[in-house]
Amino acid sequence: MANTYNYLRIALQKLKLENSRNPAFFYITLVACCIPLSYGINSVALGLLVLYSVFTFKKANFRIEKTLLLPVALFALMLVSLLWTHDMSGSLRALSKGLPLLIIPMCLLILPPMTQKQVRAIFKYFSYGMVAFTMFYLVKSMVRFALTGNTDVFFYHELVTEDVNAIHVSTYVVVALFYFITKTSRSTREIASMVLLTILLILLSSKNILIVFGLLSCYYLWYFNSRPKGKLIKWGIVLFVILIVVLSSRIKQRMWIELESNITQYSINHQIGTHAERVYNVSVKDAWNKERFAKNDFFPGSAFRVYQLRIFKEMLTEDSIFLTGYGLNATDFKIAQKQVEHNLFEEYGRKNFHNEYVQVFAELGFFGLVLLLIMVSINLRNALKSKDFMHISFAVLMISLFLTESFLSRQRGIIFFTIMYCLFNLVKTSDRPQKQKELT
Repeated sequence: MANTYNYLRIALQKLKLENSRNPAFFYITLVACCIPLSYGINSVALGLLVLYSVFTFKKANFRIEKTLLLPVALFALMLVSLLWTHDMSGSLRALSKGLPLLIIPMCLLILPPMTQKQVRAIFKYFSYGMVAFTMFYLVKSMVRFALTGNTDVFFYHELVTEDVNAIHVSTYVVVALFYFITKTSRSTREIASMVLLTILLILLSSKNILIVFGLLSCYYLWYFNSRPKGKLIKWGIVLFVILIVVLSSRIKQRMWIELESNITQYSINHQIGTHAERVYNVSVKDAWNKERFAKNDFFPGSAFRVYQLRIFKEMLTEDSIFLTGYGLNATDFKIAQKQVEHNLFEEYGRKNFHNEYVQVFAELGFFGLVLLLIMVSINLRNALKSKDFMHISFAVLMISLFLTESFLSRQRGIIFFTIMYCLFNLVKTSDRPQKQKELT
């Protein structure tokens, strides 16, 4: 207890020191650390950042950073789409959700510029914040298991709730993990934090995130690790994590469904269906080509995303939306129509495209897609140019995640992407080290 108190006291002193150097530090860190919390708390944190930015505004601090104006341009296009939207009420709801695309860049452009060390400190507190959330999720699941005896409480959405979303939390966890991984030396507390975050990442069972995390870890060990003595140990840790993932029954089960559905015609899904009411897995080939399905057809992850890509192609053919899209958050009616047309189970008519590139194209048209592609491309270019591995990992993670999730359809996703994108790209490339260095 005394050690915990001393650690918290020292952490508070460091936070006060950072805040004395740049008072905006606290508000930016607060926004980042509140991302997994409720939308109300997210909004309050953003509101405090806005109020502080407005009341401390000095003309001398304001500057133009073209990279940070891209999210603002995307929000402006969302606003303009109200002129042609097919669902005005849906667009207005989504517009308020998209405000962080405007708020966060503008606040950072009018606040005093931050050094790379200060940005790294924000990532530090964000990472420890994710460790705190990890402990909360694990303890909550243990309590639920003790009360119900149901092991599902330890996995996927059940672990963090579907609203908070397992894939979103996996994304936050990976960024936090790479903060600790890129440190040149680690304390026992930091190693314990890495272990906790890795456990949560595995339990969340996101196939895409786990694969990307494994590949990025190997890339870091091969190109960025400068300590030969530690390489063998690190490779062993990576292989151990991969082994856990492979042996995890939940993840193995989901991967087997993906494989079986594409090698066996009309494979039966034993996890969802019963002997009396069978459910059949849909292959990727059928998801793209089959005209009508049955109500008891189930789309595994890859087949479902191929189906969503296919119906978007049909939408482009049927409607004049190439340049404008249907309008912000105005595609639900068309997806529901396609569900009826192809005779799918009703739930599939309530799901979005699960692909951010397609989602933006369908809602905001070609120019929206171009803006998004420019953002992720510039983000990756700056990351590679800076040789900052945390930035590289974030850039690669976002590019891959946008292929499988409509990440910016949720307020938490918008806040996370925008604040990380701005923090990484706001620091001038010339101010960054040419090699990965520990700054805290």
